[in-house]
Amino acid sequence: MNILLVGGGSRIADAVIDKFNKGKHRVFLLTGRRDRQNSYRHVFERYDYSYEDESVKDIFESVKPDMVIFMGAYDTNFDWHRERQESVRYTATVMNLLSTYSLAGKGRFVYLSSHEVFGGAYHNDVAVSESVSPRGFKAMAIAQGEEICDNYHKTQGMDVQILRFDHLYGIPHKGQEDSNPCFQMCLEALKTGRISASDRRSFSMLYVNDAVELAYKTMIEEHPARSCYQISSMEEIKEISLAELVIKAMGGGIRLANHSVGEQYRFILDGKLYEEEYGQRIFVSYEEGVLQIVKYMKRHADSFINAEDTDGSTAGRVWRGVKTAFKRLFPFIENLVCFIPFFLLNSKAAGSEYFNRLDFFLLYVLLFAIVYGQQQAIFSSLLAVAGYFLQQMYGRTGFEVLLDYDIYIWMAQLFIIGMVVGYMRDQLQFVKDENEEEVRYLSRKVDDIADINDSNVRMKQSFETQLVNQRDSLGKIYEITSSLEAYAPEEVLFYASKVLGELMDSRDVAVYTVANGDYARLFSFTSTEAKKLGNSIKYTEMEDLYHDLREHRVYINKKLDEKLPLMASAVYTEDSMELILMIWGIPWQRMTLSEANRLTIIGALIQNAVVHANRYLDALTSERYLEQTRIMSADAFGQLTRAFFGAKESGLTECVMLEIMTKDCRQAAETLGVNMRQTDYMGVLEDGGFYILLSNTDAENAEGVMERFRNAGYECRLREGAAL
Repeated sequence: MNILLVGGGSRIADAVIDKFNKGKHRVFLLTGRRDRQNSYRHVFERYDYSYEDESVKDIFESVKPDMVIFMGAYDTNFDWHRERQESVRYTATVMNLLSTYSLAGKGRFVYLSSHEVFGGAYHNDVAVSESVSPRGFKAMAIAQGEEICDNYHKTQGMDVQILRFDHLYGIPHKGQEDSNPCFQMCLEALKTGRISASDRRSFSMLYVNDAVELAYKTMIEEHPARSCYQISSMEEIKEISLAELVIKAMGGGIRLANHSVGEQYRFILDGKLYEEEYGQRIFVSYEEGVLQIVKYMKRHADSFINAEDTDGSTAGRVWRGVKTAFKRLFPFIENLVCFIPFFLLNSKAAGSEYFNRLDFFLLYVLLFAIVYGQQQAIFSSLLAVAGYFLQQMYGRTGFEVLLDYDIYIWMAQLFIIGMVVGYMRDQLQFVKDENEEEVRYLSRKVDDIADINDSNVRMKQSFETQLVNQRDSLGKIYEITSSLEAYAPEEVLFYASKVLGELMDSRDVAVYTVANGDYARLFSFTSTEAKKLGNSIKYTEMEDLYHDLREHRVYINKKLDEKLPLMASAVYTEDSMELILMIWGIPWQRMTLSEANRLTIIGALIQNAVVHANRYLDALTSERYLEQTRIMSADAFGQLTRAFFGAKESGLTECVMLEIMTKDCRQAAETLGVNMRQTDYMGVLEDGGFYILLSNTDAENAEGVMERFRNAGYECRLREGAAL
C-alpha cells in the first residue's frame, strides 16, 4: 500500500514509519514545515510543505495514498504553548486534510487522538462510548478533530478510523519537549534534584513502540468492526510509584516530594473492545520503559534543560521584551537625535544672508516622512513646531508668537506636506511589499511544482527501472534463473552461484548446502572472497544470521560485521533448510529492502531448478548406484565428475579425485565410507577403476584424506580430471 504519513518529526512518527516499512508498504511523508534538517529512514518520498499550502492537493493527487495517517494529537508542528491560536490552526488542518482526501474517493483516513479528550477523574475505566469532556484549548481541538472525522465518516461514507491512545510515553527526541508524566518527572529531577508526586493520582501508560504495534493491526484490517478504538495498556500505576521508578533509574541523589493532597484521581482508558477483537500483548514494562527514558535524558540532559530554560524563564522573557521595545522605539530615538542638528542649523540660518530662506525644519520633516512614513512624519512635525516656537520666543513673547498668523500658515504647510509625503511613502511601501509577497508566493509555487515534478520523475524512473532494467525486471530474473534448467542435473548447483552473482550484480557469491541440523558445506563460489568462511561452517552459532534464516527472512549485515556475509538467504524444501545463499561483494547503499525482496525471489526460482534436478536424480536412483551400495555407476559417476571438473575450470568450485587401488570396490566402499563426508562421492568408471570424488578440496587438503585411507589399508593416488 501507499501510506501518506502527515506530521512532524517525533518518536511515534519514526515508529509508524518503521512498522509500515517492515510490512513492505511504501511510506510517503508530509512533514508540515520547510525543515530539511531532519532525516527520516525508510521514507520513499518526503514533502516539506505546510498544511495550508495549496501544493497539498497536488501531493495527494501525486501519491494517490491507500491510507492517510494524520499524527493529530502527536503532531509536533503545533506549538501548544499558544493554545488559542494553535487550536484554530489545528482544526483548519484537519478540515483541509479530510476535504482534500475526500476527493480521492478511496482508502482510509486514520486520525491519532489522545486521552486528553477526557477531562477529570473516572472511578471506572473510561469506555469508548463515553462522551468526551475536554478541558483546555488543546483538548478541545483534539476532540473537534475527532468530531470532524466522525462527521465525514457519517455524511460522506469515508473510511475514517480514530485511534485514541492512553498516556503515551517513550524516548523523546533530543531537546524536544513532551507532556507525558514520565518525561515531566525526569525533567524535574534533572533540573531540581527532586520529584513531586502524589499517591492519590493513578493512570495507565503505554510505550510508543507497543502503541504502534497495536495500532498497526487495526490500520491494516480491511473491515474493522468500529471506527473508533481506544488503545491502552490498562495497567494502573500510581504517580508516586512512577516517581519511585524514575528515582531508581536515576541511580540516587533524587529526593521524592510527596504531595498527596486533594481528592482521588484515577484515569484509565478502557481498551477491552480492542483486546477482544485483535488480542493484546504489552512488550515493554513500566520498569524497562522508564529505564530507557531516564538513560537517554541523563545522557542528553543539557539539551532538555537548556531548551526549557531558554524558552520559558523569566530572564528570557524580559530580555525578549527589552529587545522588542527597543526595536519599536528606535525610530523615535533616531528622530529625536536628528532633530538637534536640524534645530541648530535652522537657528544659524535665520541670520544668514544666503540661507535665511531655507527651511531646515521642512527638510527634516520630509526626510523622516520619506524614510519612515506618515507616523514619523507627524512626530517630526510636532518636534519641528516645538523647535520653531522656541526659536521665535527668543525675540518675542509667547503671546505675540501665538497671535502670529504666519506661524499657523507655516504649521499647516509643514503638517500637510509631511503627512502627504508620509502617506505616499506608506502606499508605495505597501505596493512594494505586496509585489514582493506575490513574487515570493509565485516563487514558492514554482519551487513546489519543481519539487513535486522531481519527485514524480524519480518515482517514474524508479518504476521504469523496475520494469525495464535487466537486473530488476522480474521477467529478466525468471529468464536468467530458468537457464539453470538447461544444465545437467549434476551441474545446477554449481551454476546457481554464477546466476545469483549475475542477478545480484556481485562478484562474490557462495552457495552452501546444509549437511545436517548445524553445519553447512560450501558447494560453489564465484571468488576467493566468497569462500572466506571456509569449506564447512556451523551456521547455528552465527546468531544474527541464523535467527533471520530460521524465520525465513533475508539476513542483512547492518553491523557490517566482516566475519559475516553482507546478505544471505536460505532455500527451504517444505520446512527443511537445503541451501544458504551468501553475498559478500555488494555496496552498502544496496543493502535495502528492495534488494532483500529480489534475493528472496531469486532464491525461490533457484529452488525450483534445484528441486527439479533432485527429483530427477532421485527417480534414477536405481540406475545411478550399484545395487545396495553407495557406489555410483559408470555413467552416473562420469556425468558427475564432468560436472565437477567443468565447474572447477569455470572457477566455481574446488575438487580432486582419488583412485583407490583395489579390486573389490564393494568392500572398499564399506570400509572407506566411514571416513568420507556426506558431500563426497564414490563410483566406478569405464576403465573399471574405483574412484572417490572429494568436493571443495584441493590437492593439499586431499593429502590428509589419502593418509586416512592408507591407514584403513587402501593405497590411493590423485587422478586430476581422470573422468573427462
